[in-house]
Amino acid sequence: TDEHLDLDDGRWEDVHVVTGALKLFFRELPEPLVPFSHFDKFIAAIKMQDPTRRGRCVRDLVFSLPPAHHDTMKVLFRHLCRVIEHKEENRMSVQSVAIVFGPTLLRPATEEGTMAMHMVFQNQVVEHILHQYGYIF
Repeated sequence: TDEHLDLDDGRWEDVHVVTGALKLFFRELPEPLVPFSHFDKFIAAIKMQDPTRRGRCVRDLVFSLPPAHHDTMKVLFRHLCRVIEHKEENRMSVQSVAIVFGPTLLRPATEEGTMAMHMVFQNQVVEHILHQYGYIF
C-alpha cells in the first residue's frame, strides 16, 4: 500500500517483526518469487553434479525469470548477502538464511508427497544463489 512506515518507531525494534513481515510478504504472493513454471527447472539445475554446469544453469534460469521476479530477487538476495556478512552477530549463516527463505521463495504449484525432499533442494538453490550472487547478478 501507499502507507508510509517510520522504521524508527519502537514497534520495529524487534528484528523478528521486520523479518517476519518480509517472509510473510513473499509467502502470501499469489505466485512465489521463483514462478511455479520455473520450480522444476531450478530443482533439476541444483541436482547437476558438475559445478560449472550447475552454476551456469542456475544463472541462466535467474536471467530467464520475468523482469519483476528477477529484479526483486536481485535486491532481496543483495540484502540477504549483507545479513550474512554479519553472521557473527546475528547467527544468520548462508545455511540459516536458506532454511528460512528456501521454501518461501521456491514452491511447487501443488504440494505432494515429496515435500521433504523438495525442501532440501529449495534450500540448496537459495544457498547457491547467495554463494554465487556476484556471478549470477
